[in-house]
Order: sequence, then structure tokens, then C-alpha cells
Amino acid sequence: MVKAPRSGEVKTRLVPPLCAEEASQLSACFVKDILANFLTVSDSLPVDCYAAYSPAGSEALFRDFLPPQIRMLPPRSVGLAESLPDAIEDLIAAGYEGACLVNADSPTLPTSLLIDAVTSLRAPGDRVVLGPATDGGYYLIGLKHPHRHLFHDIAWSTERVFRQTAERAAGMRLELVTLPAWYDVDDAASLSWLYRELLAGRRHPQCTRDGYVALQTREYLRALTTGAERLAMNQTLEPVPP
Repeated sequence: MVKAPRSGEVKTRLVPPLCAEEASQLSACFVKDILANFLTVSDSLPVDCYAAYSPAGSEALFRDFLPPQIRMLPPRSVGLAESLPDAIEDLIAAGYEGACLVNADSPTLPTSLLIDAVTSLRAPGDRVVLGPATDGGYYLIGLKHPHRHLFHDIAWSTERVFRQTAERAAGMRLELVTLPAWYDVDDAASLSWLYRELLAGRRHPQCTRDGYVALQTREYLRALTTGAERLAMNQTLEPVPP
């Protein structure tokens, strides 16, 4: 699930410590790394990889930098409550037995978690596979059917998203498979952890696996030579190690 990396329209909570153009460039790096991670999964499992993009009309922007193996899935709706089940519905209508939707905020999401998600979803029977984010949301949802009720009346963009979705699944008597937690990068604090992980080799305390290498993101962070100083200026964060 990717949003066009236009300056001033993506990763706005990273401004500051970054400027709007830096935040949009970082967002593009996230997308490149996440899709490269998908292609790694496709080397070992029979999966196809899509960029479910928004807004409508932005496909050409993505085609400028996405690998040719990545297919495009156009949007039908605005807002997660509709665009998520729309994507599941469209992929199943295209002949797939199920789909895993992944956010564009976790460039270091371990490949092993993606493999676990696909493997869990392919087992017999209906279920929902959820990857909880450390901020209370989720970084992945996998389904064999749209189950649109899972997405309605959820407090999106809050710390209640994962809990409410899990409770909704229980109310629907839908089996829930919960993956290990990982973190989203959507504010200065989580950006600080991304610096630590990619440039100092320090794992987020709530994450138990080694992250994906995220080469595009790593090199862009390295190029932002003043990035660590900007983060350190925020008194709520400890300085990033050199």
C-alpha cells in the first residue's frame, strides 16, 4: 500500500527534523526497499508482487523507479477503511487465493516475517494474518476473503487499530494468526530508531529479528549528513551514535 512520494504530501510527521523534500525522498527509498524485499520473497515462494498505489492518476510517478516485475494495482476508494478491502477484493478477483497487504512505513521489515505471513495464509481454512506494529497499528494484514467488516469502524491512525481489528476478528469467529511485532517509521522517534538500526546496528527493543538490509534507505540516511544532529536536537531523543 503505497502513496505517491510527493513533497509535502508524504511523511509529513517527519518534518521536522527533515524538510519536506527530504521526507518525500526518504518515502521513495522506503517503497524501493519494501518492494525489493517482496521480490526476495518471490524467489522462494509462488507469489506475485503489486504496488497498490494512491492517489488515482499517480501510476506514472511509480513507474519511473519501480522494478518491471512489480505490477500496479490502481485505487478505487479513498481511505484505509475502503482501500484495504478493495485491494484484497481486486486481487482475489484476479485469481489469487489470498493477499497480504503491507504498509510502506517499515523498510527494514524482516523478509522472514513476510514468508511467515504467506505461509500462514496458505494453510487450509479461513483466517486473518496480522503483523502488529509497535505503535498499536499493524504493518501487515493477510486475508483469503475481503471480510470488509474487519475494516469498518476502526480508529485508524491510533494505537487502538491492532486491538480493535483483533477483537473484530474474534467477533466474526475468524481465526487470527499474529506475527511478531515490528515498527513503523512515521515520526521523529521512529526515524531515530531507523538511524540506529541501519547506521549503528542497534535493533528496536520491541523487535526480535534481524531487519531487512534496506540498502536504498540506508544510503539515503547516510547521505543526510546532518540527520543525526537534527534528531539529537530533539531533547526527547537520545543522540544517534556516530
